[in-house]
Amino acid sequence: MSENDSFDVLVVGGGAAGLSAALMLGRARRRVAVVDSRAPRNAPAAHMHGFLSRDGLPPAELLALGRAELRGYGVELLEDRVTRLDHGLTAELASGRHLTARRVLVATGVHDDLPDIPGLRESWGTDAVTCPYCHGYEVRDQPLGVLGTEPASVEHALLVRQWSPDVVYFAHTTQVSEEDRERLDARGIRVAEGVVTGIRREDGHLTGVELGARFVPRAALFLRTRTVPHDELLRGLGYVEGDVDPSGKTGVPGVWAAGNVVDARATVIIAAAQGAAAAGALNHDLVTEDVERAIGAFAGFSPAAERTAAGAR
Repeated sequence: MSENDSFDVLVVGGGAAGLSAALMLGRARRRVAVVDSRAPRNAPAAHMHGFLSRDGLPPAELLALGRAELRGYGVELLEDRVTRLDHGLTAELASGRHLTARRVLVATGVHDDLPDIPGLRESWGTDAVTCPYCHGYEVRDQPLGVLGTEPASVEHALLVRQWSPDVVYFAHTTQVSEEDRERLDARGIRVAEGVVTGIRREDGHLTGVELGARFVPRAALFLRTRTVPHDELLRGLGYVEGDVDPSGKTGVPGVWAAGNVVDARATVIIAAAQGAAAAGALNHDLVTEDVERAIGAFAGFSPAAERTAAGAR
């Protein structure tokens, strides 16, 4: 393997967490490679919100700006996919290239497992969304819906009520307890019983929710999804879900993780912060190793050792 394939840090995943980590590490003068397949979770979203100084920016533009910044620090950006990672921290890429690193940061994110409802996937990320902090303001005061997918969906409906007085909770496959119904009633949230059979769309926009022959007009639909982490590489190394400390260090030697792959609820700005925090802690770990290596080298070439070697000759 050539020197060009050896790095201080390999970052797997080029979203907000991965790029933020690479930026910190590049500025720390580490040799860094970022491998990313360019398929972020928020790709369907037209705009990103809640990111100080970047509110309303398209997600793809944020990543493009980030990649441009990284190039200025000599970070190598590879549009590829890591198919295998071993305990020696050698990564095999889909292209056939092999990379080695002293440390690896996994920031591969998650994907949303959506209910199988006609029209939902076509609306996903635009007017069928999960996070009211990310999308609620844009649909404020409009007729909104919340889809019941799990017991915590009632809490989701009560949260969405902050953005509009016109909220309908579609029970769908969930049961609404008497206590929950009282809380929903108290906040003026109507409950629509029955299984949702479709999401109606017109001219590229969600217009309402179908429950069999019944149609309830809505401008947007919120729902909690089951998030599936892209943690195959981590699990292949023996990682157990949750085995990661606040700095991002996992129980696998030399491997760190940040962003949605270990925290599905992290918004873009939080994921970016987690990446930066992990990079700082990771660099300190490398500094400790650098010092240990230097002590070993210094001891091996000390004046006393040189005199001993000369006498032996």
